[in-house]
Amino acid sequence: MKLIVFDVDGTLVDSQHLIVAAQGLAFAENGLPAPGRREALSVVGLSLPQAFRRLVGEDGPIAELSESYKQAYNRLRVDPAYEEPLFPGMGELLARLHAREDVLIGLATGKSRRGVDRLIEHHGWADWFATTQSADDAPSKPDPTMLRQAMAEAGCTPEATIMVGDTTFDIGMGVSAGAVAIGVGWGYHPAGALYGAGAVTVVSSAGALEGLFSGGGPPSPPASPSLRA
Repeated sequence: MKLIVFDVDGTLVDSQHLIVAAQGLAFAENGLPAPGRREALSVVGLSLPQAFRRLVGEDGPIAELSESYKQAYNRLRVDPAYEEPLFPGMGELLARLHAREDVLIGLATGKSRRGVDRLIEHHGWADWFATTQSADDAPSKPDPTMLRQAMAEAGCTPEATIMVGDTTFDIGMGVSAGAVAIGVGWGYHPAGALYGAGAVTVVSSAGALEGLFSGGGPPSPPASPSLRA
């Protein structure tokens, strides 16, 4: 049995427009200039306090920005203009993995527990996941606690666990927890950064990702840096 744990934003769900808009409103409400789009997306995957700490520094209004962001996000998420679609093929991939008897799937995300539950309900994923880890359950990525809790809950070893994500925070968490870390190339951090953080590979489509899961076990780390080119 192997455990495949997925990040959410930037890996399963394309939430960039909603995230950037909610950040912009949060910064405006607190009298601060909003970060550029690239900078705003660079912190996706972190818990809100960690994300805003990176954007405004330790002395910034971190708690105020976090609260403003939550309120803005909840207002905007019901607006069709800020729909959060699944990336192509990812819903179908989850369904096929869920149906397999040799695989367990899980989620590990910087979203709140409420946000995770809402996502699962919206997509009809109830009872699909052996474990769901949120920002309310553990320290922010790349701390490995979230993934270690996922492995313990699913009853899987690090050697039988794969972490799939689009940011260096996801990859760093996977590596620190002793799991295999796979990057996806359609998210918010570039492939080179994912390789630098320890990803064994970076895939460009859901089909390519599924191909890695078709064998008898997780892919092994590359033997040398040249294989990461």
